[in-house]
Amino acid sequence: MEGRVTTTIKEHIAFISFFHPQSNSLPGVVLRMLANEIELAGSHPEARVIVLQSEGEKSFCAGASFDELVSIENLEQGRHFFSGFAAVINAIRKAPKFVIARVQGKAVGGGVGIAAAADYTLATIHSSIKLSELAVGIGPFVVGPAVERKVGKSAFQQLAINATAWQTAEWSQAKGLYAEVFPSIPELDAAVISLAERLSVSSPEAMRLLKKVAWEGTDHWDTLLLERAEISGTLVLSDFTRNAITSFKAGAR
Repeated sequence: MEGRVTTTIKEHIAFISFFHPQSNSLPGVVLRMLANEIELAGSHPEARVIVLQSEGEKSFCAGASFDELVSIENLEQGRHFFSGFAAVINAIRKAPKFVIARVQGKAVGGGVGIAAAADYTLATIHSSIKLSELAVGIGPFVVGPAVERKVGKSAFQQLAINATAWQTAEWSQAKGLYAEVFPSIPELDAAVISLAERLSVSSPEAMRLLKKVAWEGTDHWDTLLLERAEISGTLVLSDFTRNAITSFKAGAR
């Protein structure tokens, strides 16, 4: 089972949900579907705000699919896989509508990148995070610009260097990754719906222009994130990384 992405539009709110049986990890096919659904919602005349979420009550997103990482055989495959994360981040960035991220549980690697790329992220107290890429010999190159933009260089370096350490939801809120943190999923859902409903009756043009201002200085990301994807695509081919991923798969992320 490769996972799925579904979109439902209700009362001017586009709900985009992704799922994968391995803790909502992100194989290439799910990444491409997710980027496509965000682009479609961004241009849909009935949608005024986008809610990005994953299914289930545990992990928000376990990041890159390790099964797919170990199957990469050449640079082109590696570049293509990691460019999927670039496509999702750039789709969020370029959507002319606010993207609200609903983070109900732990986020790892690319999941942190999605939470950071969203315009407004709400989470539960169970939504701890880590950027585990360096621990498997890669590094958070593609998601790095989005995470650094949201939390700052110092906090990003802390996440990137201390790659096996979880940071709490409270830490994430203090650094600006999460706008709000709630004790439970029902309270999170109520807050997400309340915000989305308020935005759904706000001026679409005002929101579009406000988002454009907020993302000033990122027009080069179309190129930058693909360059970063090539770095990751090169590193994933090394014996060090292959051995590290194999070992890491045997334990917890």
